[in-house]
Amino acid sequence: MRKKIVAGNWKMNNDLTQTEALLNDLRKQRKTSFAEVMVAPTFTNLWHAYEALRKADIEVIAQNMHFAENGAYTGEISASMLKTVGVNTVILGHSERRAYFYETEEMLAKKVDTALAHKMRVIFCFGEELKDRKSENHFNIVESQIKGSLFHLKAEDWKSIVLAYEPVWAIGTGETASPEQAQEMHAFIRKTIASAYGEEIAQNVSILYGGSVKPDNAAEIFSKPDVDGGLIGGASLKAGDFFAIVNAI
Repeated sequence: MRKKIVAGNWKMNNDLTQTEALLNDLRKQRKTSFAEVMVAPTFTNLWHAYEALRKADIEVIAQNMHFAENGAYTGEISASMLKTVGVNTVILGHSERRAYFYETEEMLAKKVDTALAHKMRVIFCFGEELKDRKSENHFNIVESQIKGSLFHLKAEDWKSIVLAYEPVWAIGTGETASPEQAQEMHAFIRKTIASAYGEEIAQNVSILYGGSVKPDNAAEIFSKPDVDGGLIGGASLKAGDFFAIVNAI
């Protein structure tokens, strides 16, 4: 049975004081749910968050990492550094990393390999831009991103992969793919995986939706059969909104 997951990506938000306040709110509001709950603070607050949430059944995850084990990569963070502060899951391929830092499919494949070598779970992000959707090229773009970074993996590696479909045109814009559009793409993603790895792996991989999920639309989006949860941006910065989304599962 596929895991239901709701992960909050805090992006470059919240200093230590703000992080402490949000962590405290999260601890107070966390209740038993059907979903795994994760949050991704900034690098500087990962250890603090891990210590604060280790007994709250909320996993602390990272927003990114480098593919190298160590070396002259100023400002970067390695997998082993994340592991030593209690982080075992990392988000890779987010649209903002692709757009602002020019991360390629080849680079992301190397990051995925490094994460798996360190026995980390990967939340792998991908999705089309508005021009791709308007030109009806969105299926080709998504297929290319998945195949370019993940289709070199062995079948057993997929147990450590979570997918996150994020239509770029619906991130931070207030626009949201309709539940039907989300389901259509998630079903396509599952079919794409099945074509290379078989139906069992395709049916067991969790596919999250990441595109302006809010408390008022989460239940409808999550009700679709191939949507297994969400990668949440802005709404994850308020504990009440975040857990309203978690409870929508």
